[in-house]
Amino acid sequence: MIRRMYRVMAVLVVLAAGSCPALAADPTPQAAPASVIHRTILNRIDVPGSSYEVVYVLVEIDADSIVPRHTHPGSVMGYLLEGDYTVLINGQPPRNLRTGEVFEVPPGVVHEEHTGTRPAKILAVFTVERGKPLSSPAP
Repeated sequence: MIRRMYRVMAVLVVLAAGSCPALAADPTPQAAPASVIHRTILNRIDVPGSSYEVVYVLVEIDADSIVPRHTHPGSVMGYLLEGDYTVLINGQPPRNLRTGEVFEVPPGVVHEEHTGTRPAKILAVFTVERGKPLSSPAP
């Protein structure tokens, strides 16, 4: 149950293309507490000729929440489907996104996320080395 609640972070294209493959559980522990962030793996696709995969994730973050500082081992692109959402990437000003806007987090860059009075729903697309966790806590 806890593992199921610890799924999320990744974004784009799948929902826009209208495909929503069968949902699968993500066995990887994530950075935020179960009461704040909910991740649903939508699809995993191997990158041919490499040790990488693209992981499509529906990320839902409770209203008035902070997802603590964390990193990803690969790049993440996100598309805000709905809600109030701010991403704080180290070295950049806070970015308050509106529905339909996109963001990118480079590999290994420390960042955190905040929601406002409305919960956020994000489509996240991770490009990561197979077998690595999608996210890890940062100091």
